[in-house]
Amino acid sequence: MTTYKTTPYEGQKPGTSGLRKKVRVFQQPGYAENFIQAVFDVVEPAPGAVLVIGGDGRYHNRTVIQQAIRMAAANGYGQVLVGQGGILSTPAASNVIRQYKASGGLILSASHNPGGPDEDFGIKYNIANGGPAPESVTDAIYARTQTIDRYLALDTPDIDLDTLGTVEVGACRVTVLDPVADYADLMERLFDFATIRAAVAGGLTMAFDAMHAVTGPYATEILEKRLGFAPGTVRNGVPLEDFGGHHPDPNMVHAKELFDLMFSEAAPDFGAASDGDGDRNLIVGKHRFVTPSDSLAMLAANAHLAPGYAKGLAGIARSMPTSAAADRVAASLGIPAFETPTGWKFFGNLLDAGMATICGEESAGTGSDHVREKDGLWAVLLWLNILAVRKISVDALARKHWAKFGRNYYARHDYEALPTEQADALMAALKASLGALPGRKVGPLRVETADSFSYLDPVDGSTSANQGLRVLFEGGSRIVFRLSGTGTQGATLRVYLERYEPVGGDLDRETPEMLADLIAAADELAGITRHTGRTAPDVVT
Repeated sequence: MTTYKTTPYEGQKPGTSGLRKKVRVFQQPGYAENFIQAVFDVVEPAPGAVLVIGGDGRYHNRTVIQQAIRMAAANGYGQVLVGQGGILSTPAASNVIRQYKASGGLILSASHNPGGPDEDFGIKYNIANGGPAPESVTDAIYARTQTIDRYLALDTPDIDLDTLGTVEVGACRVTVLDPVADYADLMERLFDFATIRAAVAGGLTMAFDAMHAVTGPYATEILEKRLGFAPGTVRNGVPLEDFGGHHPDPNMVHAKELFDLMFSEAAPDFGAASDGDGDRNLIVGKHRFVTPSDSLAMLAANAHLAPGYAKGLAGIARSMPTSAAADRVAASLGIPAFETPTGWKFFGNLLDAGMATICGEESAGTGSDHVREKDGLWAVLLWLNILAVRKISVDALARKHWAKFGRNYYARHDYEALPTEQADALMAALKASLGALPGRKVGPLRVETADSFSYLDPVDGSTSANQGLRVLFEGGSRIVFRLSGTGTQGATLRVYLERYEPVGGDLDRETPEMLADLIAAADELAGITRHTGRTAPDVVT
C-alpha cells in the first residue's frame, strides 16, 4: 500500500447525482482519487466489506475504475464486484448492491450528459440499500474533500475488465461479473414475459433507441432474446465512449430519429429510449408522446397487471416539479401520494419504509421498490406488460386515462449553460418577490400562492429547504422554477409549466397551445429575458 500526498481541489461538491465535471477536470492529477478517498474516509468501510463498481461506458470510465479498485483494496475492502468491461447501468448497479449485500457502490456516470474527451464525467456513491447517498453523507464527503491531504492505493497493475472471473488485488478479491444477467432475471420475475412474448408473436412491434449508451446490451438481451422482438428492434445498441457523438438524453430533441419514426406512417406500435446510464426512459406510441409525468400516472394506475405488483401499491411518490397527475391516481386507489424534492435519494426512505411502491420524476425517471434508482428499462417493460394484457395501443390507453382522471398539460423549458451569476440573480429576485405575488393577476391568470418548496421527510424527520420556487394559480395551474444540478458548466434554469384540464374539458389539444398563458407568465414573473437575454428555451420536453 502506498500513501500518496495530495491537496484539495475546489468545487468537489456532489449534486443530486454525484460529482459531475468535464473529463479534463477529472484527468487532473489526484482529482478523482481525492473524491474517491473522501468517500472511503466518510463511509469507513468495515474490514472485508463489499464494494460495487461500474459505469455507463463513457470515456475515462476504465481509467478511473482501475484506480478505484486499487484504492478500494488499500482501504480495506474485502471484495470488489465490477461489471464486465466496466459496464453497469445505474439500476443494475443498485440491484447488484442489494443482491450481493454490498456496503455500497461507485457508479461512474454523468447520466444523460454527452461523453468523450472534451465532454462530461461523473462519480456517484450509492449506499447499502442501493440508492444514492443521502445529503448527510454527500455533505460529509464534500467537507472531507476540502481538507484531504492523502489517498491510499496499492501499487498493482490493471486487471482484465473484459474477462469474467475473480482475481486478487492485494488481499481484496475482485470479481468481474456479467453486468446484464442478474438484472434481466429480476425483470423476468417482475413482469409477465409469457404474455408479452405472445403479444410479440401476435404482431406487436417496437423500436428501442439505446443511444449508443449503457442499455444496449440489456435491451438486446431482454427485448430481442427473451421477449422475441425482431433483431434490429434495439437501435444504436453498442455502447460507445462518446455515445456516437450524440447527446444520450431520451427526449424529442436528442431522440429525434425515434420521434420522427413514431409520427410517421411506418411507426411500430411502441417506441422507447433510455439514456447514458440507463435510469431514464422515453415512451412514445404511434402519433402519441407520453410525458414522463403522465407515464408515471398511467403506470401506477395499471401496475397491478404485472405479477410483481399484483398485490397493489403501498403509495406513489413524485418529485415536486413532476405534475400532479399521479396524485389523482393515488386518490382513486386510496393510497398516499408523496411530494419530494428532485433527486432519487429522497425516495429511498419512503421505499425502505414500505410507504411507497412506485416513484417518478418529470425528468424521465420512473422506478419502483425493486431497486433504489430510477430504471429506464423497467418502465419500458411495465408499459409492454400493460399493453400486452390490455391489448390496447399507447394512444388509446392515454385517452382512456385522461377521460377518467382529467389531463395535466405539462412541459419543461430548459435554459442551458447560463452564466451562473445570471441564473443566481434571476432566482434571488424571484424569491424576494414571492411574498407579494398572491392575488396578482398575470394575463388571464391570478396567483393563489407562491413559496420556496421545503420537504419534511416523514420517515427520518429531516428537512430539505430551498428545493424550488413555486407559483400556484387559481384553478390548479402552476409554474415551478429550479436550477438544475446535473450540468457541468454554468447553470441550467428549468421552468416547469402545468395546467390541469378536468374530465369533460379539452383533453386532446396541443400542449404549447394549452400552456401559452403560463409560458408568458413565467417570463413576466421571473424576468427570464431580462436577466439572461434568452428569448426561448434551449430544450422543451
